[in-house]
Amino acid sequence: MSSGGSARVVVIALGANLGIALAKFAGAAVSGSAALLAEAIHSVVDTGNQVLLLVGQRAARRQPSESHPLGYGREAFFWSFLVAVLLFSLGGLFAVYEGVHKLHARQPLEHPALALAILLVSLALESYSFRACLREVRAQNRFASLWEWFRKAAAVDLMVVFMEDIAALLGLGAATAALALSWATGDPSWDALGSIVVGLVLVAVAALLAMEIKSLLVGEAPSRDYRSYVESLVASELPGGRVLRLLAIHTGAQEVLLSYKVHPGSVREVDALIAATNRIEAAVKARFPEVRWQFVEPDCEA
Repeated sequence: MSSGGSARVVVIALGANLGIALAKFAGAAVSGSAALLAEAIHSVVDTGNQVLLLVGQRAARRQPSESHPLGYGREAFFWSFLVAVLLFSLGGLFAVYEGVHKLHARQPLEHPALALAILLVSLALESYSFRACLREVRAQNRFASLWEWFRKAAAVDLMVVFMEDIAALLGLGAATAALALSWATGDPSWDALGSIVVGLVLVAVAALLAMEIKSLLVGEAPSRDYRSYVESLVASELPGGRVLRLLAIHTGAQEVLLSYKVHPGSVREVDALIAATNRIEAAVKARFPEVRWQFVEPDCEA
C-alpha cells in the first residue's frame, strides 16, 4: 500500500466523519435521541482519530537521527494505539453511559423522523468512506482473507480506518433500528438500548485494534518469508555458504529490519566477502522495497 493511498483514505474518512458528526449533533439536540447522541460522539471521536493518524503518518516519515538511529517508523504504531484507546474510552464507554442514563430517565423522543433521516444520510456517507477504504485494502491485501490481513498486516493507519468504518456501519445500523423501534412502540427504552449497543460495538472494535497494534509496538515479525530468498542469494554469492540465523521485525507501517548471520562458505578473502555481502543486500532491497534496514554478519556458527 502506498503512503499516498493510505493518506487519501484517512482524509476521506476525516471529511465524512466531520460532516456526519455535525448532522448527528443537530439531530440529537432536536430529537433527544440517546442513540443519535452516542453516534454523534462516535463521529467526533473518529474525526479526532483521523487527525491523529495524519499526525502519525507525518511523524513516521522523519529521517533517522542520532537519538533514533532506526528512524521514527514506529510513531505510526503509537498514534494508532492512542486512537484505539480514545475509541474505547471517549467513544465506547461514553455511549454505554449515555444509554444507561437515558434508560433510567426514559425521556420521550421528539421529531424521530428527522433523527431517522439523519441516520440514513450518515449511513450513505459512511458507506462511501468504507468503500474507498475497502478498495485500498484489497489493492494491498496479499493474504487469503480480510481477517488474516487484519491479524498480519502492519498498515496500521488503513487498519484503523477500516475497523472504524465497520464499527460506524454497525453502530448506525443499531441506532437506526433502535430509533425506529422507539418511534413505532412509543417506548424510549429502545433508543437507550441502541446507545448501549453502539457503545459495546465501539469497545469491542477498540479492544481488537489495541491488541493488534500492541503486538506491533512490542516488536512483531512480518509474515512475509524473507529467509528463503536470502538463502538462495547466499548460496549463489557465497559458494558453500548458508544462512545461520535470520531475524525480521517491523520498524514501521511500511518498514522492515532484517538481521542475519551467514556462513561465508569457501570465501576467505575479505574484499570478496564484502563485495558478495553488498550484492546480497542490494538484491534483497530490490526484491523487498519495505526492507529499510539490513545487518549482515559473517560467522561460522549461529
